[in-house]
Amino acid sequence: METLKRGGVIALPTETVYGLAANCEDELAVRRVFAIKGRPATHPLIVHVARAEELPSWARHIPEDALRLAKAFWPGPLTLVLPRTARATDAVTGGQDTVAVRVPNHPLALAVLDALGGGVAAPSANRFGKVSPTTAEHVRADLGDEVDLILDGGPCTVGLESTIIDLSGREPAVLRPGGLPVEELERVLGRRVPVRTSATVRVSGSLASHYAPRAGVVLSEPRDVVSRVEALRAQEQSVGVLGPPSLTLPPGVPRYDVPEDPAGAARVLYMRLREADQQGHDVLVACLPRAEGLGVAVRDRLARAAAPRPVGG
Repeated sequence: METLKRGGVIALPTETVYGLAANCEDELAVRRVFAIKGRPATHPLIVHVARAEELPSWARHIPEDALRLAKAFWPGPLTLVLPRTARATDAVTGGQDTVAVRVPNHPLALAVLDALGGGVAAPSANRFGKVSPTTAEHVRADLGDEVDLILDGGPCTVGLESTIIDLSGREPAVLRPGGLPVEELERVLGRRVPVRTSATVRVSGSLASHYAPRAGVVLSEPRDVVSRVEALRAQEQSVGVLGPPSLTLPPGVPRYDVPEDPAGAARVLYMRLREADQQGHDVLVACLPRAEGLGVAVRDRLARAAAPRPVGG
């Protein structure tokens, strides 16, 4: 991929979301990724590689658990956090002694990585803290001509960022729920894997406020959606609802359909948030899915979208 070899920044499709990719070993290009996104330099990036066999060049210690997970789920929506080698620079790791690595499951991404012969640092291809892109059109709308090349690989099939598991300490822990259910990790490892809401290791997408549309987001269990909507309309708020087709809403309240099943909800969540934003609502009432399987990751993204935003965010 000549654009990456020349120090360019491209938008790259993966199965999770579209990434803003730069050659990991070109520090100027990596820093340009931070500048385009408006991302803090201490917020680490994920290294994407073409195959699991490349892991030893990025991680100096690879425990058996990491090898088992890589064999089971790569290529796929799983990121491993491990002690870094010198190849993983401070620009990529945010100055930490760990590196986050994954093998994406998308033919175009893998072809690019093969052509490059190395790794790319690729956060989501959107402004920092905002809704991640799942189509090439989303990238164009967010970043325009600030990106040297946008590769269109069609809509993302998973729709949420990868699950991040920390394997740099004594016991594995999930630092970000994502496109691979925690139950699947536990099945392969043969034990419980906790999800940490806070950790000393910084990882991508772990801030309290993230994945946020322009409208405010209010979370609701299914039984409470109508009462939440009525209370907000009484305050003269323009309200939309993210929820399943089975929800019955008051007349005049638009619903942005999110399937009942967690995998379906994950696949369309960001697209529906963007569609609702285009209508200019003041508030989106988000119906929470069941806290199982990919529903855990959907709930995580909605909670971050609903969190109070930092000043200027």
